[in-house]
Amino acid sequence: MPPSRTGNCGAGLNGTRQGPSAPEARQTARPEAYRPRIGLTTYWQPARWGVWNDTAAIVPGSYVRAVVEAGGTPLLLPPVGTDPGVLDLLDGLIVIGGVDVDPAHYGAAPHPTTVSQPERDDHDLTLTRAALSADLPLFAICRGAQILNVALGGTLHQHLPEVRADAAQYQPAPGVFGSVDFTTEPGSIARQLLGARAASPCYHHQGLDQVADGLCVTARAADGTVEAVESSGGASSGWLLGVQFHPEENGQDRRLFGGFVDAARTARLHRSPTGRPSS
Repeated sequence: MPPSRTGNCGAGLNGTRQGPSAPEARQTARPEAYRPRIGLTTYWQPARWGVWNDTAAIVPGSYVRAVVEAGGTPLLLPPVGTDPGVLDLLDGLIVIGGVDVDPAHYGAAPHPTTVSQPERDDHDLTLTRAALSADLPLFAICRGAQILNVALGGTLHQHLPEVRADAAQYQPAPGVFGSVDFTTEPGSIARQLLGARAASPCYHHQGLDQVADGLCVTARAADGTVEAVESSGGASSGWLLGVQFHPEENGQDRRLFGGFVDAARTARLHRSPTGRPSS
């Protein structure tokens, strides 16, 4: 197994959200009151509401509540009619959890337990790459972190219980969240927002294997499972965080969502009228 990269990701530069300069602050009335527009990818599958039973774009309410409670405005991006140009209207992107990434995207044959949805893969990979290209603040959660790694050329473990003896704890039963304790790397966004040690709900049977060029590991569980990755490019790469766990399920801890929404708000202050980051 190739070693994954662990580092300080620019000694804290990625995690530092600088405020506007004095002239910008004077020109912007109460910037802290602005609620950044946050795009969230969605499921696309059968659902039931009222007397209806049909295919629907679905986002678990925990993600929506987390964005709102952190001060953002959620906008849903279903995997139909994918248009990366929509990112010009957003201040940040969250790629949410869900089914497995098709291993064909990283050159592997499917494991018997792997279940994927081609529409979601294409949608999430397209938007992730576009967000990275635009330096749009990007928060990738569980499947989202795996999408991020694959989008940049990394690979995945398709079934962690075959790799690590205690990995079943990460998905203890269908529909039952596990819990993971992890440590963070100095100088990282994860360390800045969560401290040296933290815990979170989790639910996954896959995980990052070879970490892509351009990413570095900034949090791990005790068994070595990668729990967070960030850009290895420093502040010039913008705000980027991928986590294997599910922070949206911890309603008592909105630190990661708060940091992300703060970064999206700051990014808006530095965007040109066309929606692109100003030079």
